[in-house]
Formats: sequence, C-alpha cells, structure tokens
Amino acid sequence: MKDANKWPRGSGILVHPTSFPGSFGIGDLGPSAVTWLEYLAASGQKYWQVLPLGPTGYGNSPYATLSAFAGNPILISLERLVEDGLLAQSEIEDHPHFPANHVDFGTVVPWKMALLRASFDHFKDQKRFLALRAPFEAFCKEHHDWLDDYALFAALKNVHHGAAWVEWDPALAAHEPVAVAEAQQKLRDEIAFQQYLQFLFFRQWSAIRQAAHERQISIIGDLAIFVAHDSADVWAHRDLFQLDAHGQPSVVAGVPPDYFSATGQRWGNPLYRWDVLQANDYAWWIARVRRALELEDIIRLDHFRGFEAYWEIPGNDKTAVNGRWVQGPGDLLFTAIRHALGDIPFIAEDLGVITPEVDALREQLGFPGMRVLQFAFGGDANNHHLPHNYTRDAVVYTGTHDNDTSAAWFEACSERERRHALRYLHITGDEIVWVMIRAALASVAAIAVLPLQDALSLGSEARMNYPSRAAGNWEWRYTERQLTHTISKRLANLCALYGRS
Repeated sequence: MKDANKWPRGSGILVHPTSFPGSFGIGDLGPSAVTWLEYLAASGQKYWQVLPLGPTGYGNSPYATLSAFAGNPILISLERLVEDGLLAQSEIEDHPHFPANHVDFGTVVPWKMALLRASFDHFKDQKRFLALRAPFEAFCKEHHDWLDDYALFAALKNVHHGAAWVEWDPALAAHEPVAVAEAQQKLRDEIAFQQYLQFLFFRQWSAIRQAAHERQISIIGDLAIFVAHDSADVWAHRDLFQLDAHGQPSVVAGVPPDYFSATGQRWGNPLYRWDVLQANDYAWWIARVRRALELEDIIRLDHFRGFEAYWEIPGNDKTAVNGRWVQGPGDLLFTAIRHALGDIPFIAEDLGVITPEVDALREQLGFPGMRVLQFAFGGDANNHHLPHNYTRDAVVYTGTHDNDTSAAWFEACSERERRHALRYLHITGDEIVWVMIRAALASVAAIAVLPLQDALSLGSEARMNYPSRAAGNWEWRYTERQLTHTISKRLANLCALYGRS
C-alpha cells in the first residue's frame, strides 16, 4: 500500500460543509465553500478534511446515510442553481429567518427540498436547459450501477413517508425484480428527480474539488466501515449482509463494555457477510472505494480496528454486553482493493482499545494511524498520543468531531490531566488551545489536522457531536466574521516555522 512515510508534510483543518456560513440555513457547495478554500490557502494549509458526504436520514448523522455512494442533496447550493438558471433569484430571496450559528434541520430541509423540486420542474423544460440535458444523461449512464437502486430507494422512501424499507410491501422490501420494475415505471418522475439531485451534487462538488486543487489543497474524506440498515445498499444487496428472513439484522455492530460504558455501545449497523464479499472478489467494496476516490484525495477509514476483528452483537439484544469478537477480512480486502485500484492513500482511524493484531495489520498495509492530543495526558510518558512518541506515519489531531472542543476539554478534564498537560506543554494555562495547536504542528507526524473550532478557540457551544446523544448533533456553523486575518496569519506562520507550508 501507499507508504505513509512518503506523504508530504503538511497540516489541514476539519470542517464539514454543513458548517459553512450563509443565508440559507445550512452550509453548502456555493460561494462560501470557495471562500473557505481561499482562507485555507492563505493560512498555509494543504488539507481540508470533511465528514462523510452521503444523504443523511434520521438524526442527520453523516455516519448513518441512506447510501454509501450518493451525495447529500441538502449540500446543493441554491446560488449556483440561480447562476445556472435553474432557479430565479426571487425564488430564493423569500426564506425563513434561519439561525446563523447552527443548523435547524427541521426547518431548513423541507424548505430547501421544495426549492430543489422547483428547480427540477424548470429543468424539465427541454428547450431552456438543452445544454444540461446531455451531461445529465451521461451522468446517469456512467453511475447506473449505484444510481438506479439509490434513486428508486429514495423515491420509494418518499412514497412511504420515510418508512424504513423493511416496512414496505414484502415484494418491494425483498427487491423482487417484478416489484422493482413496476415501481420504476410508476415512479418515473420521482426517480428522475432523485437522479437530478445526484447530478447537481456531483456537478457542484466536482467544481469545489477542482477549486481546492487549484489552490494545492487535498481533500481528506471519511469512509465509515459500516452502513445504515435503512439504506439503498442493504436494501439492494441483502445477500451481502447478515439479515434474517424479514430483512432485519441477525447481528449488529458495536463495541464492548469498557471504562466509559458498562454496557458497551450498540450501533445497530448490520454486519457484512465477508465470505460472500470475498467470493465476489470484494466487488462492492471496490466500487465503494472507487466512488470515494472520485470525491476525495485521501480516505480516512473510520473504525479501522473492525477490519481486523469486529464486535458482533445479537440483533435482538438491547446492549452490547453479549457480543463477541469475530475475525474481519484483514489484508485480503485491501489486497483486492489494491489490485483493482492501485495504491490508495488511506488513513486508519485506530482509536479506542487497539490490540497488537490491529497495529500489525495497519503497519503491514502501510497506513498512517491517528493520534489525538486530548487523549495524551491521562496516562504516563508511554502514552502514544503524547507527541514525543509519534512516528512520521501518523496523523495528529487536537481533537475529532466526536470530542468536545479543546478549550472545553481543558476546562472539564481531571485535575491530574490538567497538571500533566501544563507540565508537558510547559505553560501556565494561557492560550492552552494554541499551545496544543503548536504541539501538533511541531510534531514529527506527517499530517496535523485541527478542527476549525479549535483554530477559533471555541467552547462547548461549538461541539459537533455527542456520541451518547441521539439528537442535537451535527448542527454547528461558524460565521464569516469568525475567520479573521489574525488567525489565518498565525496558522500560516506556524506552518512555515514547522515545515508544513
């Protein structure tokens, strides 16, 4: 695999597009995205890291999407649609008063989807949009391997008022060919609308990615190991997942009980039938990685330890207590990916309880692992999250999307952690966040990534996700005024000082 020791030294910032500023209730792929890229470049950054970009369902989590291949229509820029003539300026001017510092999903999603439907009605005017017709048809043809199933799945979910696919008519839930053909005929217009949304998303994302490359910025994406049960992937490929006769998961993913939870975590994702995937030369996974490479330059593998061994929980259990470790595909999967696609720049998210076997697999594959400064001060000098223990094949973060901000972490951490951090970083407590940023940038790790919240020195009000909380996540947004020249210059100076420019 791609040798992590040969990766160019640099740094980047983690922020999801939903957090971009703007007047339309949620960040998108319009002008604010380009402004963000210009700010990154001016700040001496080489990387922009995003969360998964798929269409979100209940809970708005980018880690529980309706498809492992599709893009999130809510990220489509209305301003770009006005530029294309697909919406009139007057259609987007009359909008609710959205909050500037967080996403009100309950209000913005239905409002924006109504405008996207209006733009589709305009698009169907063949004479006005003849120039877009050929690219649209080419897109549908090129991506039919996943788009046909996803568009029908999304259309059927709308018809069933959002109900999970296991609650549909049994023939449709079973993806029986006759039922599928009938639904395709009956829902032709709705299917075309879903295809149109994907065309718009990938058209706009391609423009943003090109703008990033023009500024010599690489995009780090995020690929979750598991997929949501209520997704086009599971519905259309039931044979690849461990499901019972009714389509319900017979076993689900999670993690075992630990110091943080006496009952572990029951995530609920269906588990793969790795034997079936192997018999098919891992074709579905190869297609998934190929699609990710069309969106991103580097892929972070979420929950990498699950490729070595994963925690299997009986599907009917309410907690993770009765789970067991089951061997994952190991290097067989990644060998197949390499043979099909060549060397892929993967980052292994190797956080949590990591065994020597997981480390051995990561090292065998040549993937850099993750280090998180917020995890560095709870142990002794051997803690591998402490900068003096880093190796070059590492990606260091001050914190992640699942952590509180570094400012809030320092306020809430134990007295022992606080004393250790102050002693290790050789400070009195002033500007703790920027001292942590400096430590990350000064380290030997090839790549350093800062959540934007840390670069802005924000507190808990800016936290992106609480893993133990079902609602109120993924909502944080920043405002244009927060991206100051002072912060940009400070980042650029540190990157130059530590050879990351």
